[in-house]
Amino acid sequence: MKSIGVAIRDKLVSRYLTKDTEIKQSKSSDINVLLNRIELNKKNESRKKLYFSAAASTGLILFGLMIF
Repeated sequence: MKSIGVAIRDKLVSRYLTKDTEIKQSKSSDINVLLNRIELNKKNESRKKLYFSAAASTGLILFGLMIF
């Protein structure tokens, strides 16, 4: 049981003892990927608006039918 505790403690301590090496990765973006993402976001937003308006109008119609 002690050896498991020591092993866990060593792992936790080793995280703080190792120096973080800075890995510089060049950040490049493909413009086509970004434009496609914008198009998809616009489509999704318009669908969400359509679904919301359909649900809201259905709710209003059902509420109106229940009252009258």
